[in-house]
Amino acid sequence: MFIQVPTDMDEVQLRQLQLKQHGENVTEDAIIRQAVLDIFQNVLDQIEDGHYDTAAWDGEQLTVTDINGEQTATVAPQGATFIADFRENADATEDYLEQQAIKASGAR
Repeated sequence: MFIQVPTDMDEVQLRQLQLKQHGENVTEDAIIRQAVLDIFQNVLDQIEDGHYDTAAWDGEQLTVTDINGEQTATVAPQGATFIADFRENADATEDYLEQQAIKASGAR
């Protein structure tokens, strides 16, 4: 089983091992950061029935840009960083990202 988007710390470690087997040395923090972005983007795409808005990192928060290139939302972590939030409670972080994606989409 190849982990594409880790949803907890066990999967983060498994993903890190998988990448290492392919010659890539990636930190847990980098994997978590990408997972947070991927989880948020996947939910946003699902809500909108397609890829209309794009999420990206801006420092320690996520920004959402619409198809016209206009920023429509920002999402800040609940704690100091999304990485710390994910490490503390990955399920709660995923729930929070889902709620924020719903708000960012304008519930379209």
